[in-house]
Amino acid sequence: MLVGGIEAGGTKFVCAVTDGKNGIQERISMPTETPEQTMPRLFEYFDQFDHLDAIGLASFGPIDVNPKSKTYGSIMDTPKAGWEHYDILGAMKAHYPDTQFAFTTDVNAAAYGELKMGAADGLDSCVYLTVGTGIGGGVVEHGQILQGYSHPEIGHMLIRQQPEDSYEGTCPYHHNCLEGLAAGPAIERRWGKKGHLLPADHQAWQMEADYLAQACVNIALMLSPERIVFGGGVSKQAQLFPMIRESFKRQMAGYVQTPDLDDYIVHVALGDDAGITGALLLAADQL
Repeated sequence: MLVGGIEAGGTKFVCAVTDGKNGIQERISMPTETPEQTMPRLFEYFDQFDHLDAIGLASFGPIDVNPKSKTYGSIMDTPKAGWEHYDILGAMKAHYPDTQFAFTTDVNAAAYGELKMGAADGLDSCVYLTVGTGIGGGVVEHGQILQGYSHPEIGHMLIRQQPEDSYEGTCPYHHNCLEGLAAGPAIERRWGKKGHLLPADHQAWQMEADYLAQACVNIALMLSPERIVFGGGVSKQAQLFPMIRESFKRQMAGYVQTPDLDDYIVHVALGDDAGITGALLLAADQL
């Protein structure tokens, strides 16, 4: 067995292969340019292998994951130049007609990777949240990726804004959604500096923790996952986690009993490999 994985991000594509026994055997990374520039390089990488039994394609979104839809396999309304309504799965299938495919979002794949081999290993469910340039979330329930007519867009849940926060939000659709208030660009525009340049005791982090905790409360009440896992650049601020847990406890107000919060709200274990690991695992599942 030889399977491939693609983590198609807004900034870069990561491609890798594995035989299912020896971990990631080969991998490359390339910048996300236009489809006309990116796809030939992707094909060139995978063409060097005689045959791939399956490929897991985990793409930035929003994407159409509904097999009954006429636009199934396409990237939908995205600000990424050249990719709007691009049929990325169709292009892959046309080039590799004898290969099976798994298709989902990059954050769903990361959630799956964390459930199978990372911070939620041994559990049946988890939610993965990436907090960086944007905010996205993937959900795995009973070992299966959760999706319906579309995939979850956790980053766009509406958030109750703090009274002292007058920032209008970066999201052009909703303004005060989670992404609009708590993604990296929101931190920078609200405080005038990128997050990694702010000291650990800056008031920005308590506000950030309160918004992320509010999202965790919503997730816990609606989905009851066994673990919530944070990834992305903003979540590398280690001081956030005790504040998120404390704020979660305060906002939940004892209504629902969750596992010990030190084990319930945690940092990603696979680091930047969560997405590509999940893509490879989903590919292997096709076989």
